[in-house]
Amino acid sequence: MLEGKVCIVTGGAGSIGLASAARFLREGARVMLVDREQAAVDAALRALGAGASASGFAADVADSAATRAYIDATVAAWGRLDVLFSNAGLPGVIRPVTEYPEEVFDRVMAVNVRASFLACKYALPKMNEGGSIVITASVVGVTSDAGICAYATSKHAVIGLMRTVAKEAAPRRIRVNVIAPGPVDNEFQKGIEAGISAAIGRDATALLDGMIPLGRHARAEEIASTVAFLASEQSSFSTGSVFMADGGMHI
Repeated sequence: MLEGKVCIVTGGAGSIGLASAARFLREGARVMLVDREQAAVDAALRALGAGASASGFAADVADSAATRAYIDATVAAWGRLDVLFSNAGLPGVIRPVTEYPEEVFDRVMAVNVRASFLACKYALPKMNEGGSIVITASVVGVTSDAGICAYATSKHAVIGLMRTVAKEAAPRRIRVNVIAPGPVDNEFQKGIEAGISAAIGRDATALLDGMIPLGRHARAEEIASTVAFLASEQSSFSTGSVFMADGGMHI
């Protein structure tokens, strides 16, 4: 589905980013993995074992110069850009809005919203016609709950960003969509659930499983399957949409 395509994956060292990169590679793509720490990027590349088909770049995705640099490095390596998966994210902390640390709110918005804005801003001029942009939101991009004001606000925001960019990019046949995962069985989610458990005095993992009609957390590979669909021509008439991958949690 992605033979010969060149893809950027931010948050590439996390489970969803890594699973998506692995899927892209299996589909014949070349992948630039982007994450904040070089050690994490190197470990992810070793896990992929993809040789010349994958490269890595350490960058603060909320920084304009760093964003331009990882995009330029991708085009320099492979001469084109077809897919942007803007996936990097931070969960923030669990606090009531009246107690939420302002510096944490600002950093969550920077990584979860500003980074996707910058990625779109600087990738679009380099992207081939008919390309695809996928932005990671969350089930709390269409719902919310107490204690997650920064995370929920950021995930609502990227849906607005996506819808705007989808209209602007459509004349070049570039599709722009959001994937909205529910809870995923990974370290990112475990950190969130530890905070929820401490706040409510109950096992948040079991609580969330009870809220998901399919009764379980997702595997990262399941989210990657939807990302690959959105990245490929199989979703050629889909743009401006929120694709739920939440086991029905938003229902």
